[in-house]
Parts: sequence; structure tokens; C-alpha cells
Amino acid sequence: MIDDLKEILKPYVQDVDLLENLDLKTNFINDLHINSAALVDIILDIEDRFDIIVSDEGMQEIMTVKAALNVIEQELAKK
Repeated sequence: MIDDLKEILKPYVQDVDLLENLDLKTNFINDLHINSAALVDIILDIEDRFDIIVSDEGMQEIMTVKAALNVIEQELAKK
């Protein structure tokens, strides 16, 4: 699932080397330098890729790779 997330993030990350060091603690805004507007697009891409709907609470949680994966797993479990 982390590889899917890397693919989603790729168009939004200016320095591709940052994606090579992606781990669970990676913060989208601080570490990958993704702005909040792009973060909304990333969440929409996550919804499309995994065929889920991220709740408002989930959107607020998605600041790190680990949080994103947790939200994805929670939403997939609801299916």
C-alpha cells in the first residue's frame, strides 16, 4: 500500500529524492513540502485509487504516511 501512496504523491513532490526516503513518520507538509491545497488533491487521489471516501475526520488526520495508511485501512475495512 505504501507503494501506491508513493505513486499518488509523485506528481506533488518537487524533489523526487524525498520520496526515496519515505517512511511511516514522513510528514507531507514538513518533510515533502506539499502545500495544503495539494494535500486536498492527494486525498482525492487516495479516494479514487482505493475506491473509498475519506471522512472529514480522516482528512484532518492525514498529515503523515502512517496516518494516511491508517485512514485508508479503516475505510477499506468498512467495505
